[in-house]
Amino acid sequence: MRKSILTGFVAFASFFATTQTIADVRNLGIGQTVTVTGVVTNGSELGTIRYIQDGTAAIPAYGSNLNSVQRGDSITATGVLFDFSGLLEISPTTSFTNHGPATLPTPLIVPLAAINESLEAQLVRVDNVTFTTTGSFATGNSTVQITDGVTTMDVRINGSTNIDGTAIPTGPQTIIALVGQFNTNYQLVPRNLNDIFAYVAPSKEINVKLNGTTVFNNGTYVVGNTASTSIVIENSGIQALTVSGTTLTGTNAADFSTTLSTSSIPASGNQTFTLSFAPLGTGSRSAILTIANDDSDENPYIINLSAVGTDNLATQPTANPTNLTFPLVKAYTIGGQYTAGTGAEKYIVLWKKGSAITGAPIDGTNYKRGDVVGDARVAYVGNGTGFTPRGVVANQNYHFAVYAFNGTAGFENYLTTSPATGNVSSTGLNIGNYYNGINSSSPNFLTTLSALINPHTFVSYFNYKSTVMNQFEVRDTTNGQSYVTCAYSGERKIFNDPFDWTATGYSREHTYSHSWMPTFPADNPEKNEYSDQHNLYPTNLQSANTPRSNLPLDIITGNIVFSYLDCKVGYNNSNQLVFEPRASQKGNAARAIMYMATCYNGIAGNNWQIPSNQSQDILKQWHESDPVDNYEIARQEFIFSTQANRNPYIDSADFVCHVNFSNMTYNACLVDLPEMLKSNFSVFPVPSNNKVFAQVNGVSITAYLVTDMTGRVITKKSNIDLPVLELNVSDFNSGVYFLTVDTIYGQVQQQFIIE
Repeated sequence: MRKSILTGFVAFASFFATTQTIADVRNLGIGQTVTVTGVVTNGSELGTIRYIQDGTAAIPAYGSNLNSVQRGDSITATGVLFDFSGLLEISPTTSFTNHGPATLPTPLIVPLAAINESLEAQLVRVDNVTFTTTGSFATGNSTVQITDGVTTMDVRINGSTNIDGTAIPTGPQTIIALVGQFNTNYQLVPRNLNDIFAYVAPSKEINVKLNGTTVFNNGTYVVGNTASTSIVIENSGIQALTVSGTTLTGTNAADFSTTLSTSSIPASGNQTFTLSFAPLGTGSRSAILTIANDDSDENPYIINLSAVGTDNLATQPTANPTNLTFPLVKAYTIGGQYTAGTGAEKYIVLWKKGSAITGAPIDGTNYKRGDVVGDARVAYVGNGTGFTPRGVVANQNYHFAVYAFNGTAGFENYLTTSPATGNVSSTGLNIGNYYNGINSSSPNFLTTLSALINPHTFVSYFNYKSTVMNQFEVRDTTNGQSYVTCAYSGERKIFNDPFDWTATGYSREHTYSHSWMPTFPADNPEKNEYSDQHNLYPTNLQSANTPRSNLPLDIITGNIVFSYLDCKVGYNNSNQLVFEPRASQKGNAARAIMYMATCYNGIAGNNWQIPSNQSQDILKQWHESDPVDNYEIARQEFIFSTQANRNPYIDSADFVCHVNFSNMTYNACLVDLPEMLKSNFSVFPVPSNNKVFAQVNGVSITAYLVTDMTGRVITKKSNIDLPVLELNVSDFNSGVYFLTVDTIYGQVQQQFIIE
């Protein structure tokens, strides 16, 4: 039975110069737009998802526009990399080209224990497994388990297939399936009943293990500097397997020798041999071990050997990558890409905020994402030519350095001269003309504001992990691990990817409590207000979310009855039991509560005034004392990208003054005009190359003046009436400039930067 690594589709992909191999794409960062070409291994039986496989790897693509694609079609698909509960996929798929029918890849025969990230989304076959339960598969989507006697694995039965509701087979089975993942669990996803059938033992079936690890036919085994490696030849067939000879070929074949020659491996038996390695030089050493045998479809069995010489390091790359660019720049994310180096297998990307990187990686050191390297941290390690660091916030200048290297863990050889370097600034608030027509001095202000932000795009409560958590909240720490911050307490919870609510003990906290909502309970069926991402924050379930419950937010001046790090439960000045979050979350929480009251007020006739036991005065006080920071700006822009609406109290400090949240009525308050103008004046993007936009929310600009650092007038104009000012700055020299605008309420100034 064939267990060879996929080789049949590389030639086809080479016709599409703009595409990348799927293996390369899988090494890029979440949020990058990618294009892949491959053969589709499933059809409509799994819904709107299509698994695409080339000669290097596989990846699912998701989108209703793929509904016409059939199993066996060859397609080129473009879309955005997305992490859905641990499964890396292209979602949404923005476009595709169907090249017509092609040859389906042969399922890779693997033991259950070998299924891991490297096989995700590929078509595989597992033999001689049994289901751990009997009876019938549940109707609809369900998960059952199989075992080979040693390893147990989930099998995902999709309700869209013809499997659900049928009898669960008994006895040894063979299952052909796609490799999926849900949270930390890998899954087998069969496509229809034909993918599950009774196991028939083969006549002769070879499997090879080196030092206990199964190495697939045409696979690679890293010898490193190990002098002696055991080779176990297994035969799971019912007849004796004959090994008729072995050869060692390749660049450094003379460095290797083996005791494996002719042999007879009995049915269901195995024999052990030795591979010896004695390097005759330095740098990377390689050879090819070829095992001749009488397995009908795996003769010869080929293993590529990778090792290092007497210096215990791989060969150094010839040249570092070049042309570092940043095609994706937002307030919440940055995507970089570069041209591959020469003679390089892999790359390490370092990043640092605020100034150029001076540190460099050290040979023989295995770095993981998040590790500290000199004065920088690791943003990415892999063989791809693109990256997306995690933890970007708004209005920050980030510096990057990309080094090429060769070698596996402990044998890395980094080229530390002339890395690819560059820097880029994340953007800030990108308000644009969102608030055109909103006038805070109008009695209709509240109703027009509510109509602006609702309706909006619905994002399920259960997709919060795939959106806000995986793409924004999760940060890197050392040793390749990640952490998430509890919004209420400030706790940093460290975990191994992928993020999982249960494993971390975290939850999605409704800042405007679920029980406060006039539509309570709003979760079954799920309503927009229940899942609104502006209102949800990650919190420690037992130590922050549960103690808060639905208590009002306030300052504790009396007895403290519970505390965890920087949050606590206790009594306020009125002897009322309240919850007090950490200082840096107070303004965020206030703006979330005020947003919810504004967004849903009047829907279905409901008044969303805040509860009588929640002081609006303390919320407004926190709104002023904890102003919007770069984290909250980045979060605002990310949620705007997914939910397509904004929290107006983040964009405008003054809007809060005009709403009485205790009864959701308009408040014609007087504000400090200079401060109002300043807080509502935004200039973007920062920095800029071609155009600069400016606006004072709800107020028209009547004149403007641009000066440089010396006070020299660059351009000016008067007698205008613009809600949004658009300046062409393509002819400006790089540097800092000052923009002064006039309004009917006065004048306000802000600087901007031209790259």
